[in-house]
Amino acid sequence: MSTTTAPDKARASELSPVAKFFKATELDTRMLGMVGAMLIIWFVFNILSNGLFLTPRNLWNLSVQTASVAVMATGMVLIIVTRHIDLSVGSILGFVGMIMAVTQVELLPKLVGLENPVTWFIALSIGILIGAAIGAFHGYIIAYLGVPAFIVTLGGLLVWRGAAWWVTSGRTVAPMDETFRLMGGGPFGSIGATASWIIGLVLCIGIIAAIINTRRQRLRFNFPLRPMWAEIFLAVLGCAITLGIIAIFNAYPWPAKIAADYAQANNIAVPEGGLFIAHGIAIPVIIALVVALVMTFISNRTSFGRYVYAIGGNPEAAELAGINTRWITMKIFILMGILCAIAAAISTARLNAATNALGTLDELLVIAAAVIGGTSLAGGSGTIVGAMLGALLMQSLQSGMILLGVDTPLQNIVVGIVLVIAVWVDTLYRKRTA
Repeated sequence: MSTTTAPDKARASELSPVAKFFKATELDTRMLGMVGAMLIIWFVFNILSNGLFLTPRNLWNLSVQTASVAVMATGMVLIIVTRHIDLSVGSILGFVGMIMAVTQVELLPKLVGLENPVTWFIALSIGILIGAAIGAFHGYIIAYLGVPAFIVTLGGLLVWRGAAWWVTSGRTVAPMDETFRLMGGGPFGSIGATASWIIGLVLCIGIIAAIINTRRQRLRFNFPLRPMWAEIFLAVLGCAITLGIIAIFNAYPWPAKIAADYAQANNIAVPEGGLFIAHGIAIPVIIALVVALVMTFISNRTSFGRYVYAIGGNPEAAELAGINTRWITMKIFILMGILCAIAAAISTARLNAATNALGTLDELLVIAAAVIGGTSLAGGSGTIVGAMLGALLMQSLQSGMILLGVDTPLQNIVVGIVLVIAVWVDTLYRKRTA
């Protein structure tokens, strides 16, 4: 034992204080670099916009705008990890969104009446089933017929975009069901200050419990432990970030007119300075967080997730090991279709309408979010958390440029350049760690 620990201690003593800190806390330096880049982008936009970017209102809207792309990016991680690609996600979103809109605006009112309590549930269920069916169709062609995913999903991009137009002959379908609209955010599509603080406290308890559980598991299997100060630091950091985000969301009030109408409808006295009602966390953000937690569990804690990464690391070896690579591939695309349907619900609810432009170029943002978040196009590596942060970074770029009045063509140029740079950085990182 002494012969193995002595060299380790000698090597540890040679590390710089910063290197010792990262080694003890086991923080992902690549992820920290992305967070640092995003913070720099935020501060630059804040300066250029005369302090408008880093306001509770803009950050709240930024979180809502990120939700649909973030949901799809979690599925794109698994697709890229297995060395595939999906170019059709934006078109699937547009098609499924149009189907859900037609269902609740034109079909269900004839069957169950207007504003029926089950309208939103039926529309969402139909959308998820159609999304899963489209994903299964793509996955079958890719896995069992051997057609490359690039070609299949490129065809899907064209087919489902055309199908969305064909459903209504180019008409915009609106308005959505009142309950369905809650999935899009807005004053009534958020949970308020009290519920937000409760969720924040629950998340803090979850962070502490996860750190304790990880330490127990390491003790159980005799794995190296983080120093106790590092465990406490990670717990405090995670809770501070969580509660800080909640505080920002609660600092954004309802518009004065909506708050006054709400007060009048509920016989609430309005103070002289106006009624302050906090938005709190938006429902689409909660949906995105739940999806991220479920996808993280699937990728890290299930045999399906382990098979996905095994296939991405070495498809031939995975098949020789007895993994049904075709069925796994098909399930990945089914999951992607379901996530596209959830994103479609968020997008249509937020717009309160389904248009033929819905989801246009979302495939670019979703792929960019996954790649910028650390998912390697060579396959085998990628994280759900990284994809969520990548989606936030991409939306931050768009939101900041819109705030500054940058034209749409230039926005696309910037997004394209950022994607190329992200892939280049990924290539350099893989060469360095090889």
